[in-house]
Amino acid sequence: MTRRQQEPPQPAPQSTPVTVPADPTQLAARILAHLKGEDRFILGVTGPPGTGKSTVVAAIAQALQPHRVVVVPMDGFHLANAVIRGTPLEHRKGAIDTFDAAGYVHLMQRLHRRNEEIVYAPSYVRDVEEPIAAAIAVPREVQIVITEGNYLLAPTAQWPAARAVIDQVWYLDTPDLLRLHRLTSRHVSFGKTEPEAAAWVQSSDEVNARMIAQTRDRADLIIQQD
Repeated sequence: MTRRQQEPPQPAPQSTPVTVPADPTQLAARILAHLKGEDRFILGVTGPPGTGKSTVVAAIAQALQPHRVVVVPMDGFHLANAVIRGTPLEHRKGAIDTFDAAGYVHLMQRLHRRNEEIVYAPSYVRDVEEPIAAAIAVPREVQIVITEGNYLLAPTAQWPAARAVIDQVWYLDTPDLLRLHRLTSRHVSFGKTEPEAAAWVQSSDEVNARMIAQTRDRADLIIQQD
C-alpha cells in the first residue's frame, strides 16, 4: 500500500491591513512607536493620484516636531521632459514607466544604509513639471524619513527592491469624487483648460489610479481620508 504524497503547504492569505482615520497626531504617534533607539525609520505613503499624499505627509511631519523629519518624494524621479518629449511617454507622464525606478531604489538603499554623512535627493517642481537634482538634503543624524509616491507597492520591475528597504508603507484612501476634483483643479492651476484637464484625468491619471488601487492590500496600514 503506497502512502499518498502529501500536498505542499499553501501560503497563508495576507491579512487585510487595518484602516485608521487621517489624523496627523495619531499617525505621528504610530511612527514614534516604531522607533528603536537611534535607528532610522523610513515610512512610505502611497495611493492613487489626487489622494493628497503630499498634504497628509506634510501634516504628519509637522505633528512629529520636535523630531527631525525629512520628506523625500518619489516624484523627484520623474523622467525629465527632455527625455520623454516626442515619445509616446510624453502623453502618459505620471505612468509607472515614466519614472527612473532604478534611481529611486538606489536612493532608498543609501538612506537605509545610513553610512554617508549626507545624502542628496531630488525634488519635483510642479510649476515647471520637472525634477530638480540634489534639492533635498538628508543628513545622517535624521532619524525619520518619509517618502511618498504612487508606485511604492508596485510588484513589478525595480519597485519591490525599494519596498524591501522601506520599513512600512501606508496607503492613503480618498473618496473618488474628492480625488477627481483635486486632480482636475491641479491640472487647471498648471495651465490646462477645464476640458483638457478632464480629458487628461480620464485618459492618464485614472489608468494609473486603477493600477495603484490593486496594490492597496499590500500596505501595512490604510489611511482613510473623508
